[in-house]
Amino acid sequence: MPAATEYKFFEAVEKSFDKAAAFTNWDKGILEQIKQCNSVYRMNFPVKIGDQIEVIKAYRVQHSQHKSPSKGGIRFSLSVNLDEVMALSALMTYKCAIVNVPFGGAKGGICIDPKKYTPYELEKITRRYTSELIKKNFIGPGTDVPAPDYGTGEREMSWILDTYTSLRPGEVDALACVTGKPVSQGGVRGRREATGLGVYFGIREVCSMERLMNKIGLPTGVAGKRVIVQGLGNVGYHAAKFFREGGAKLIALAEYEGAIFNPEGLNEEEVFQYRKKTGSILNYPGAKNFEQSTDALEIECDILIPAALENVVNQENAPRIKAKIIGEAANGPLTPEADEIFIQKGILVVPDMYLNAGGVTVSYFEWLKNLSHVRHGRMEKRFTENMNTRILNQIENLTGKKVSKTEKDFILHGADEVDIVNSGLEETMITATREIIDCWFSNDKIPDMRTAAYIVAINKVATSYAELGIFP
Repeated sequence: MPAATEYKFFEAVEKSFDKAAAFTNWDKGILEQIKQCNSVYRMNFPVKIGDQIEVIKAYRVQHSQHKSPSKGGIRFSLSVNLDEVMALSALMTYKCAIVNVPFGGAKGGICIDPKKYTPYELEKITRRYTSELIKKNFIGPGTDVPAPDYGTGEREMSWILDTYTSLRPGEVDALACVTGKPVSQGGVRGRREATGLGVYFGIREVCSMERLMNKIGLPTGVAGKRVIVQGLGNVGYHAAKFFREGGAKLIALAEYEGAIFNPEGLNEEEVFQYRKKTGSILNYPGAKNFEQSTDALEIECDILIPAALENVVNQENAPRIKAKIIGEAANGPLTPEADEIFIQKGILVVPDMYLNAGGVTVSYFEWLKNLSHVRHGRMEKRFTENMNTRILNQIENLTGKKVSKTEKDFILHGADEVDIVNSGLEETMITATREIIDCWFSNDKIPDMRTAAYIVAINKVATSYAELGIFP
């Protein structure tokens, strides 16, 4: 890769950091330390694929250890390179700080196309990668905790867990070495939809703020707003689902093969099943086709959700974007040049570094579950149900009126694990949104929400360093 472009994504993160750092009073040395990636592990390892031996290139970057463990996903993609992994690990540091999750940032990646390998071959690659991480102490419940990302999921996390436990026998907290696992392997209910649900909670809170909505000329609330989602993977699918269920109108969906548009609204589950059957979302009944997926980004709408890969909105196409709100569900879907254009156009960008933090927030809940060795809700569920039953019976006896069965079931219901997880996620996203908006409105020179989010993150990370006594 040419030297001139090697650090493009990481440089974009640094640009945003520097832009925000100008609004803080921290020593330049502290700011420089926060920016740097603390530990970078590049590896090449052989794996026998069929009759051939392939040398696999992979990475793990720990951006910050101001809090332990470091935390971040592992992606399988041919686009994986050092620049991308460094940038994403930095974003993880700032993301965890904003949503008050006590992790440092990390990220990993294996440079392969997972579609070209059998499950058995992917398992061999994943297990070998894990063993390499163990050798250098780049994985562990208290050091570095991976999670799923683009191209990986519960299956890969269970392979990582099994490899770790086989090489670290007797470690009582071994389940906490990785998150995003199947529930049967110590995973937490609600993890699969967490990122998409967090995107919905974050934008819903933004849309509830009258001052912000007046600024961009929209009424408050999500209901009735026209939404476009790019990407029908796990994040895009669930974001589309929760927006539709929240009363918004899903008018377009985009995937790599193209995009579809219907001003009357689409149902993401029906489109998903159609694609599963035909191999494409194109020619979906009642919808107009766009052969270029990126064309869907330029349709007039209220909320645009890029939930695919980075740099899909750049200097070239940003002037044609007509959305009033852009919610970055993916990591780095907008370039810094696009940001500047949107500031001039008055388009509100809700930044990735906190908006897609649902995954790491619920991963935190999974990590806590694994360390405590008890399912969320197990201790209090029946007590709550019994207490609610007594209270409701007393109310009915005193009033002489009966509550309907539907309402009764709802009131008496004790919180299951998924209820607790979703409640914790909702609280996290609402609190983070308000904190960022308060920072933004505290200084009329702060240009956008992304800069405000970075300021919040910088202040929290720098405070942690200061409290550790590293910088007297």
